[in-house]
Amino acid sequence: MARLSPTAQGILLMLGAIFLFATMDATAKALMDRYAPMQVVWARYAGMMAVVAVILAPRLGPLLRTRRLGLQLLRSAFLFSATLAFFTAISRMEIAAATAVMQVHPVIVTLGAALFLREALGPRRLFGIGAALVGALIVIRPGAEIFSWAALLPLLAGVFYASYALTTRFLGRDEPILTSFLYTAIIGTLVASVLTVPVWQSPSPGDALIFLGLGAVGALGQFMLIRSLTIAEAGAVAPFGYAGVIFATVWGYAAFGEIPDLWTGVGALVIVGAGVYVWHRETRARALPTPA
Repeated sequence: MARLSPTAQGILLMLGAIFLFATMDATAKALMDRYAPMQVVWARYAGMMAVVAVILAPRLGPLLRTRRLGLQLLRSAFLFSATLAFFTAISRMEIAAATAVMQVHPVIVTLGAALFLREALGPRRLFGIGAALVGALIVIRPGAEIFSWAALLPLLAGVFYASYALTTRFLGRDEPILTSFLYTAIIGTLVASVLTVPVWQSPSPGDALIFLGLGAVGALGQFMLIRSLTIAEAGAVAPFGYAGVIFATVWGYAAFGEIPDLWTGVGALVIVGAGVYVWHRETRARALPTPA
């Protein structure tokens, strides 16, 4: 990778991170055939905490120092809620459909940035936000015979994840990103450890290894994502995050025999198209600072 440009390296790292996240989701879905979603969420965070503790051990003291403890707690709560909502969703519906609906989070970030961070929001971006929500409704299909309330969970997860992204953006102004990453692991592990007690089932030795692997894959994905955004401009690599829909579809078919129907495909295309459109407007707005 040393011979590749920083942008090319960033794109490859982004694709690798998204693939690992899709792998983590597929593994979580398989585990939830035998364990409650909350216990699988615990495994995701506990495994992540183990990996983070090993990697960041020499720097734990300095990284634990924060001037924004309240925001760190709020940010971690948002990501924990997004993880729980999404894992519960994929335990009850196709992984590709859930992933497609959750992809509304980038456009929700755009809306939230306008409401809370006072960033510009013009009619074209509003159109992109509306189109993404229409795409989510196409996938969810409220009122259809196949609709269930569980189908709303990935949309809720998208809202929580967008809130997490907004607080991350705000914290990034004066807090090291690894500090935020460490607090995410610690707080998520502590909360999940308490909430998983009522539904705890002792895992088999094989499943215990899978639990550890689940967190390790998630942690590696997070590190690759951070590295991608560090060496390349976010505007160059962000659209490749939508590859998650493709990876989820492949995993859904390979591991669970799931084949998305026509309307799921149409809704996914609308969501991805809207997200790329909003990204395009964001990129242009940064290059030419005029209302979008």
